[in-house]
Amino acid sequence: MVHLLLAIIYMAFISLGLPDGLLGAAWPSMVPELGTPVSFAGVIFIIISVGTVVSSLLSQRLNLRFGPGRVTAFSVAMTAAALFGFASCRSTWQLCLWALPYGLGAGSVDACLNNYVALHYASRHMSWLHCMWGIGASVGPYIMGAVLSAGRHWSAGYRSIGVLQLALTALLLLSLPLWKKGEEQGEGEKAKPLRLKEILAIPGAKPLLLAFFCYCALEQTMGLWAGSYLALYRSFTPERAAGFTGLFFLGITLGRALNGFLTIRFSDSFLTRTGFVIIALGIAAVLLPLGDALALAGLVLVGLGCAPVYPCIIHATPARFGAGRSQAVIGILMAGAYLGNCLMPPLFGLIANHISIGLLPPYLLLLLAVMALSHRQAVRICGG
Repeated sequence: MVHLLLAIIYMAFISLGLPDGLLGAAWPSMVPELGTPVSFAGVIFIIISVGTVVSSLLSQRLNLRFGPGRVTAFSVAMTAAALFGFASCRSTWQLCLWALPYGLGAGSVDACLNNYVALHYASRHMSWLHCMWGIGASVGPYIMGAVLSAGRHWSAGYRSIGVLQLALTALLLLSLPLWKKGEEQGEGEKAKPLRLKEILAIPGAKPLLLAFFCYCALEQTMGLWAGSYLALYRSFTPERAAGFTGLFFLGITLGRALNGFLTIRFSDSFLTRTGFVIIALGIAAVLLPLGDALALAGLVLVGLGCAPVYPCIIHATPARFGAGRSQAVIGILMAGAYLGNCLMPPLFGLIANHISIGLLPPYLLLLLAVMALSHRQAVRICGG
């Protein structure tokens, strides 16, 4: 039964990634039909991000009241409804409307699943599950591309992913009895929901939140601006730059697969610190004027370094803060992640526009330095 539930959770993580790249893949086809500026995708992204932040902060209350199984099933169902809503949209205000349930569903399921796995499974599964998310995030745009290449409307791509989400919802509902054992094991450690002020007052929570904010800001900034850096600063052709940007995400996906095996021997903290060192080496390779091959190798290194940071920090949270408070802490970590994703890449866009896109490596190094120092302070306070 435990292995069956784990298999379902693996499918849920693939499902989490499936919708994430859909808007970017479909947007060029949507813009002419909707008559909206290309930049309006940023507005939709912000609305989704606000929803994810809100639901992440509410995840502890939802988890304590309904349990992780029900929260996961309902959240996936909400995401499925949002995808079908996107497919029916014929104006931008409708997209904004359906972006709300999409964000609310994505944030709560992310926080609840991460906490459940951190409590009940070994660290290797956390890394492999996030590797599965990467597969889902890659497959979603591929499905949309296949739909568009076949001459079908972009809405068919959203409906296709929506059907997969509905199927997973049905599977999650059938699996609810499997979640009860884990919920019953945590009964003795359940507590009343903590307010945001109380969570931030937990020793070590603030520096860990800052570290997680910086990590997600670094990952998202690198993913968004690496191609532009190669094209505008390193003189790659736009086609080559676009293709080589995928090396960063390849590094993350392969790194998380490898990290699952490394967790069998090494601690979460050691792997996190090792990730920081590899990220620094990768950024240095991108920064130094030693040839294109080294810069491209740097993209892979940054991805490999990023690979252990997210899953290892999340998995270590129950050990650092206690099982009874882990959902609350993971909830604010998820909220911090979405804020980092939302705020810091546009900030670098302003820097690139008004100063130089060549400042990307120093910007990433600054985020890395704050991340590493904050993580060190959190470990010193909490242990682990």
